[in-house]
Amino acid sequence: MENYRTFKKIGIKVFPLGFGAMRLPIIGGNEANIDEKEAIKMIRYGIDHGINYVDTAYPYHKGNSEILVGKALKNGYRNKTYLATKLPTWLLETKKDMDKYFTEQLKKLDVEHIDFYLIHSLRKHTWERAYKLGVLEWAEKMKEKGYIRFLGFSFHDEFPVFKEIIDAYDEWDFCQIQYNYMDINFQAGRKGLKYAASKGISVIVMEPLRGGKLANPPLSVKEVFDSYHVKRTPVEWALLWVWNHPEVALLLSGMSTMEQVKQNVETAKHSGIGILSEEELNIIKKAREEYLRLTPIDCTSCNYCMPCPFGVNIPGNFAIYNNAVRYNNSFKDFKWEYDALGDGRASSCTKCGECEPKCPQNLHIRDLLEMVKDTFESL
Repeated sequence: MENYRTFKKIGIKVFPLGFGAMRLPIIGGNEANIDEKEAIKMIRYGIDHGINYVDTAYPYHKGNSEILVGKALKNGYRNKTYLATKLPTWLLETKKDMDKYFTEQLKKLDVEHIDFYLIHSLRKHTWERAYKLGVLEWAEKMKEKGYIRFLGFSFHDEFPVFKEIIDAYDEWDFCQIQYNYMDINFQAGRKGLKYAASKGISVIVMEPLRGGKLANPPLSVKEVFDSYHVKRTPVEWALLWVWNHPEVALLLSGMSTMEQVKQNVETAKHSGIGILSEEELNIIKKAREEYLRLTPIDCTSCNYCMPCPFGVNIPGNFAIYNNAVRYNNSFKDFKWEYDALGDGRASSCTKCGECEPKCPQNLHIRDLLEMVKDTFESL
């Protein structure tokens, strides 16, 4: 099993690339209408060429991903791979809901047990609610009954919340975080990666390409990569950077085409812990710096302007706008992040001006917030 990695706490070996079933090929632009024949072909190709971890979840492809994965694992493929899915925490209202959704998932996947089960998308409020409902006790009973083999969680909040969750339970088998060369200080980030590893908890990385945005960098970033004598695609650079970390058990890629599956499998076969030289790591550092240079709003997130008396998340609005520009002016891709700010959106600004004298960068905050509002709310 050359090049496979080990989940240290549970001792199993996995191919460094896991198949994420959240961006499967679709028909007619309809997220729910998976191209079943092609998707099954892709998953089985991946398994035939080394992949032994397939990840899905209750909401993926509007509820149809689990059904598709169940079909793909027929004909002996179930015995060749570890299967992962997740408990939809945001839908939980009572403890009985845990049984309800888990039973539904077993039926959709057409399996008798789940190898890796995750408490999905933990943030402070979803964690607190699930914890109060007794999710850990419920999961322990499911493990005792053999319905779940290994328990973990996926995470989407800041490091202090991540640490709180890790420290709340001694029996976590693994965890899943967003991590890539642009997100070293985002959400759990590098601190979370190191902290989980210090507790003996293996880490699965999601979004190694930041939702595909690192696959097609701006020209100035591409020129940084092209300056190196070894020629690699931006995807290869990004994936190899994640695999370079000893704390990473595997990374998940949400692959949409057979070509992506083939390319990522080949890259995984040539990956390894610590294989990137200092010179190569410096190339990636320069690419990150070039991305960060593409910042139209020169906000440093110092938070001197906060709190806004009207609840506007000023640094948050600017960060979302900057990211949209940074990743090829993809404003539509970032609109959901803007909408997720709720009352903290730029549209809540009353132009009172209280923030501007406090800004060390002397930003015209009111005008900039209006630009952010006009950009995202016109989409």
